[in-house]
Amino acid sequence: MKENVFSPNQLFLENESKFSYEETVILLSEHILNIDWKISAIHDLQATLKKNGKEVLPIKIFELCNPVYSGQLLDMDTLRIYSPIMPCRLSVYEKNDGKVYIARMDSATMAAMVGGKVEEVMAKAFADIEKVLEYFITD
Repeated sequence: MKENVFSPNQLFLENESKFSYEETVILLSEHILNIDWKISAIHDLQATLKKNGKEVLPIKIFELCNPVYSGQLLDMDTLRIYSPIMPCRLSVYEKNDGKVYIARMDSATMAAMVGGKVEEVMAKAFADIEKVLEYFITD
C-alpha cells in the first residue's frame, strides 16, 4: 500500500457559506451557469438516504462541467485515465452547528501531482470555481 503524500486537509477544502442552505444551493446554481459552466447533476443525499431509512442533515452534491476544459483532457487517450476527477464536484451541507458549508477537492493540487496538460487545465477549472465561491465564503 502506498503511503499518503498529502493529508486530507491539503486535498479537500471547506468554507462556511454566508447564506442559508437553500440560498446557497439556489445562488450557487445561478452563479455556476453565469460563468458558462454546466451542472451535470445535483444529488440530494439527504433525500436519497431518507428513502433508505437514514436521517442526515441537508447535503447536496453538485457535479460541474466546463466542456472546453473537459474536452481538452478527454480528447487525448493518454489523459482519459484522469476522468475519475471529472466532473468537478462541490458539496453544500449543514452541520450540527447550524451553519452551512461548501466543500470541494483541491483539484489544482491534485493535478499538480500529474503535471503537464492535466495540471494546466485543472488549475484553470479550479480557479474558475474558486472565483465563484468568493461570493459565498464568509470572511
